[in-house]
Amino acid sequence: MTMPAVKTYFPHIDASVPAIRRKGSIAAALVMIATSGALTTGVATVALVPSFAVAASFDCERTDLAADEKVICATRTLNDADVKMVTTFDILTSLLPMGNRGKLQDEQTVWLKRRQACAADATCIGTAYSERLKQLQDAYKSLDRPL
Repeated sequence: MTMPAVKTYFPHIDASVPAIRRKGSIAAALVMIATSGALTTGVATVALVPSFAVAASFDCERTDLAADEKVICATRTLNDADVKMVTTFDILTSLLPMGNRGKLQDEQTVWLKRRQACAADATCIGTAYSERLKQLQDAYKSLDRPL
């Protein structure tokens, strides 16, 4: 299943279509459409048909996918976990002070190697996502917030 051309519904955001496909997340589409003002038209939901061929952090249509990536692309729950993890990581990265971003990115690199070590083991990959999401959520809860 592929996403319909957004330009059909929103010609003024045609340039953002590749970015929506590349990101592969409904959240990315919502942000791009919302910032364009398209949500006020009342037809935005028509353009939000997700592309299951694309996960949030990589393109599932690549021919050189690693074993873990193939499993993520083929398994809806893992694909969804990937979208949630990448979205959470991106939000958290934007909220952290500059000095802490590098640490978070280093932790993400370590986690990615762990996920890759799972190869085609869907249970291992699912556990890796669950643990990483918990780490990211805990990091978010520990952020200093103004009163």
